[in-house]
Amino acid sequence: MKLFAVSISPSKNPSVDESPILHVDLDAFFASVEILDDPSLRGKPVAVGGAGERGVIASASYEARRYGVRSAMPSVVAKRACPSLIILPGHFDRYEVYSREFHSIVRDLTPDYEPLGLDEVFADLRSLRRLNVWPLEAGAALRQRITDELGLLCGVGLGRNKLFAKLASKEAKPRVVDRGLVEGSGVFWVSPEQEARWLEVLPVRALWGVGPATSAKLSQLGLNYVRDLARVDEVTLARHVGPAMAAALAAYAKGEDYREVVVDREVKSVGHDQTFARSLVGFEEVTAALRVHAAVVARALRERHLVARTITVSVRYDDLTSVSRSQTLPFGVDDDDAIASIAHALVASVDLSNSVRLLGLYASSFLERSDNHMQLAFGLEATSSDEKSSAAVSSREQQVDRAALRDAIDEIRRRFGRTSLGTASELNEHGLDVTTQRGRHAFGPE
Repeated sequence: MKLFAVSISPSKNPSVDESPILHVDLDAFFASVEILDDPSLRGKPVAVGGAGERGVIASASYEARRYGVRSAMPSVVAKRACPSLIILPGHFDRYEVYSREFHSIVRDLTPDYEPLGLDEVFADLRSLRRLNVWPLEAGAALRQRITDELGLLCGVGLGRNKLFAKLASKEAKPRVVDRGLVEGSGVFWVSPEQEARWLEVLPVRALWGVGPATSAKLSQLGLNYVRDLARVDEVTLARHVGPAMAAALAAYAKGEDYREVVVDREVKSVGHDQTFARSLVGFEEVTAALRVHAAVVARALRERHLVARTITVSVRYDDLTSVSRSQTLPFGVDDDDAIASIAHALVASVDLSNSVRLLGLYASSFLERSDNHMQLAFGLEATSSDEKSSAAVSSREQQVDRAALRDAIDEIRRRFGRTSLGTASELNEHGLDVTTQRGRHAFGPE
């Protein structure tokens, strides 16, 4: 694995005050972890995603990127571009292990860091002034340690705010040009001169939060580059992209970004969704799938010692229209059957005359498990639906009655493996199938 050192000269070595924000982004994270776990994949075009006709690519190795394969690309398009492409379904439990170790390494540099998903982190270096830390040296040491200890490459960006630090980490990473790999510097600092150059030449699509839809709206207004935004007033922008996005774009056009590094960002929801190779038809097929979803979400909650008060079901039909339903309880749940009861009641109010291509189940409004005082929940709040109210009563009973069994099963699985014990609903013709990976089908069917 080849590493590239950062050349630091006294005239181009910013202080913490000049470059307080660091952003580190792991390279091709999902695909890289798969290759580390299976070295026989090294040097081959590898992607993580859904291999079926409805699948999308989530992560691609640089060997795959040479053929034009990229994240968010439909898998069928990726296979046409690279017939030898190896598409793997992904292993979120392994990604989470690597992510925790990655965060631990960043924490050793500074406790003032903000994770973004599994593979990105912002860090505020200002608390390190008294230690005489120099950002470029700290960034290079951080990158070296991530590579040495985890076997992963990354791009490290440094700037005076989040906007430029994130742009810098992308600049620091390798890129494919004419099917050839051009190595990045590994660590990149955005100087004031570089800021001015970027504000003149960067497309609006490069800005934080500007996706395809927003980019298309801006393009219709003739706003294709960041420099174009500077000539439009915020009120005009707000009519097309909303006031919040307009305020952000107006600031970005001047190189400003007022977002702070948010330490200890809380997990807001836990969920599992799946795109099916064959669309689900009818209530029975949908509720059978929801039971599997409920088991995945419940296990994820118990691993975090949380219970959830709000359960949400999301349905996407074959015509790509979507609908969702939510229910908030006066108590928290982390039991498979309790969550499934609420989910079934919610989906009963959804029109299932059309076939369902994607089904999602999400839990939110968390409480610590120890704070879940079930005795306070006997007077259930009235709901507009008798079915949902009945499901709430049922879920409370299931949550209480199954507590000992639930804890015993979790302990056996912790000691002897997740497939050492299962329930009847987890048995199929192939044996015990304990779906453990949240998001396993998030990229489409395998």
